[in-house]
Amino acid sequence: MSETALGSERSAGRESDVSTENTMRARAGENRLKLWLLLGANRLLVTGVLAALVFVAFLLAGVFFLPPFTQTVASGDILDTLFTTMISALITGVTLVVTISQLVISQENGPLGDQRERMSNALDFRTYAGELIGTTAPADPSAFLAAIVEASAKRAKKVRELVDDLDAGSDAEDDLEREVDEFVDSLVENADLVRDRLDGATFGSFDVLYAALDYNYAWKMFQTERLRDVYADDIDGDTRQALDDLHTSLAMFGPAREHVKTLYFQWALIDLSQLIVYAAVPALVVAAIMATFVDTATFTGATLGVTDLLWVTAAAFTVTVVPFLLFIAYVIRVVTIAKRTLAIGPLILRDSQR
Repeated sequence: MSETALGSERSAGRESDVSTENTMRARAGENRLKLWLLLGANRLLVTGVLAALVFVAFLLAGVFFLPPFTQTVASGDILDTLFTTMISALITGVTLVVTISQLVISQENGPLGDQRERMSNALDFRTYAGELIGTTAPADPSAFLAAIVEASAKRAKKVRELVDDLDAGSDAEDDLEREVDEFVDSLVENADLVRDRLDGATFGSFDVLYAALDYNYAWKMFQTERLRDVYADDIDGDTRQALDDLHTSLAMFGPAREHVKTLYFQWALIDLSQLIVYAAVPALVVAAIMATFVDTATFTGATLGVTDLLWVTAAAFTVTVVPFLLFIAYVIRVVTIAKRTLAIGPLILRDSQR
């Protein structure tokens, strides 16, 4: 490679920033509240917020739209039509979600040979991870990911030690030392933050996967490859081997995180199915009561200037859409995770995801 081309590649690498922010939110440039609602917030809380918005929107529409709500109900069978439709939607929706859950669960079933192959693959990966970590690979998912992250931080520090021992003198070697210092500082800081967040996190909650998403291993793999290739003439065999070892530890984090992500998706879908089934029963009862027994003569008073019939109808409608709101709350988290983890390895789909 010519000196001009080599200099251009180094400049390109510097312009791309060796170091990055330590959290996914900071790297993505997303609004904190938006990312919290999409990912961090408890899904039941998000469902509650959505339900409150539905209730308020229905109530305001009943107050301000003309003709008045009681007149609309008295002039037709609006309540019967509305809640009969909701009964059909609930039965269809619950059946569909439960069917999807059964398909997911069926993936865990299979003949003995398939189960043996799954076990063999899992044990092979654990053996490889144990060699990387230097001890028995933890069984707890959070501790397992934390151990791989810690191993990559240790190997990064080893790279810096070897680069510092090189006889600096040329501009290229000075550039190498500066870039490695910046890269290792960023990696170690990111690793420490992720390990702190993984410490004590329990699988089944979103905490384990949320912490793992903060470790942008793909960008670190790319930088390791770039440093090894751009400065190939300026490093010795030990340094090149240390960079390869660091690259291997980062590459191990990818499938480990993807496996935890897959398990979380299955766990979340099962939780969602259970919650929808639980919510569907009171929703069906409320819808049936509203369609069968409620009319303008059932609630004749007013509270806070709003007819009681409108209060009751708004509340009843909100209860009937809770299963659908649960579905929305879980799906927006799953699709957000899936979008941010589409690629595995050093392939950056968006610059803000580094």
